[in-house]
Amino acid sequence: MEFCINMKAALLLITNFYCCVLAMASAPVQLKKGMVITASVKVLKKNYTITADTSLSVPVIVIRGHNITVDFNNAVLNGAVAGMAPDEFSGLAVYIEPGSTNITIRNLVVRGYQVGIMAKGVTNLTISGSDCSYNRRQRLHSNRLREDVSDWMSFHHNENDEWLRYGAAIYLRDCDYAVIRKNKVTGGQCALMMTGCDYGMITDNNFSFNSAIGIGMYRCNNNQVYRNNLDFNVRGFSFGKYYRGQDSAGILVFEQSSNNVFGWNSATHSGDGFFLWAGQTTMDSGEGGSNNNFLYRNDFSYAPTNGIEVTFSRNVITGNTIEGCDHGIWGGYSYLTSISGNSFAGNRVAIAIEHGQDISISANRFSKDREGIRLWARSSQPADWIYAQKRNTESRNYTIALNRFDSVQLVFNFARTSAIQPYQNKIFHAGQVLKTDSLTELLDEKGFNLVDSSFTDAQLKVIRKQMTLPRQQFPKGRKEMRINEWGPYNFSYPLLWLTDVDSSGIYHFEISGAAGKTPLVAAEGFHILTQRANEITARADSNEQYRSIWLKYEGKPYIDQFGNRKTKGSRFGYSEFDPRTSW
Repeated sequence: MEFCINMKAALLLITNFYCCVLAMASAPVQLKKGMVITASVKVLKKNYTITADTSLSVPVIVIRGHNITVDFNNAVLNGAVAGMAPDEFSGLAVYIEPGSTNITIRNLVVRGYQVGIMAKGVTNLTISGSDCSYNRRQRLHSNRLREDVSDWMSFHHNENDEWLRYGAAIYLRDCDYAVIRKNKVTGGQCALMMTGCDYGMITDNNFSFNSAIGIGMYRCNNNQVYRNNLDFNVRGFSFGKYYRGQDSAGILVFEQSSNNVFGWNSATHSGDGFFLWAGQTTMDSGEGGSNNNFLYRNDFSYAPTNGIEVTFSRNVITGNTIEGCDHGIWGGYSYLTSISGNSFAGNRVAIAIEHGQDISISANRFSKDREGIRLWARSSQPADWIYAQKRNTESRNYTIALNRFDSVQLVFNFARTSAIQPYQNKIFHAGQVLKTDSLTELLDEKGFNLVDSSFTDAQLKVIRKQMTLPRQQFPKGRKEMRINEWGPYNFSYPLLWLTDVDSSGIYHFEISGAAGKTPLVAAEGFHILTQRANEITARADSNEQYRSIWLKYEGKPYIDQFGNRKTKGSRFGYSEFDPRTSW
């Protein structure tokens, strides 16, 4: 009897102990520097300011193991201290260790680091519902009047994680079957950067208003990228002054990245809407490329440079909207490429291809482009290009069929190109139909033959028919792109923007993001001439080295370009030390 009583007491003690453990496990945990998470947890919702080690090898939070869900519960993990500029952010916030599988991260808000989330060698990673905005970005040196070449990006190599020097909101390496869904990144430099990641699903994210890249891929294959907002990922642009882009892009696809599907994405107002390059491997060997990618029903409009750039590769471009770009499609050294059913409007050159081969351009619509289709070849290739030594680089074998051209100034512009075969194109109100040289060969229409469509048909089966293009509410057109030293303006906070200094020395400012009359607080070195609801004109005092205009905001609370909440009564304005380098 005594034995039974002792056993019952022991069992009760054990039961109470396990109940206590379960209660502890289910309670939200607080984040701490150096924390290692090895089981599913929910984080206590609060603001955590935790500075990181300057080295990316010492993360703030580590996740390792299998079948783990970490719900950050919209807790804010902030690595910046007061007074830090975005180019001073350092360290890694959250790291998922190699070998981990079936990891889910939800509802994380992370800001103020060089890298927000990094995963390497993780299979079946899901990141959803997280906001990784306002992490590291470079201070830009280009200004309103001139470009600074130091702002150019370079993505040509990433075997040794060279891309990390720019930082990233989310950085994935060798992560197959990743799902990146319904996340937000704004006010940063590079949003999602992927290397060696295959069979992923990137969908319904908003990676807009960053100073470089929305989605970047390097040696990534068989991924599906749907319904993402990738607008205003741009640098190297000043309206009416220079149009460079500096290798910024809504979507970047580099170095042997093939068989990916990009459908129903909005990547407008970006340096390039879509920027694809075969890679240095191809340039050094003449083999491979970033091939068989399928671009379907995306909007790549208002790029300072190219709506779509696809080079040294073969791909399918169908049903996209490309409006108001310098080049709609730049296809240098493309081959076996199909360009069909796209809508071009108001581009300087809608389709420009040098040294292309075996290309079909069919059933596209062109409206009010300065040039419709330009095909050409140079007289010689660079002597140090191994690609040109290994491959035939003639410009040849084009089918141009069933296209409609309306009010295009110059429809066809051909040079040093053989075997161009036009067929049943409709041309209305053209300024000039054809410009060509003596080295160009036009074939008659009898031998017409389109590129085999089997690849396109197969990829269309992957696209879900019910998809719609995501749209954001912002002014459209390249004239609406305002880029300061930290990146593009997102129309959500008050801005005093210098649009022009006229020939009589009058400064013209526009006021954006502030409704109604905005009180003038102070003007130093300026004599205010006029002030209206959305504009100010002023004459500069030539005796003052420092000049500024400050206004008081009278509207609803807003988030500024650094992610800080501002309220009624806050100040915003314009200042300059040297008019020659002013914003």
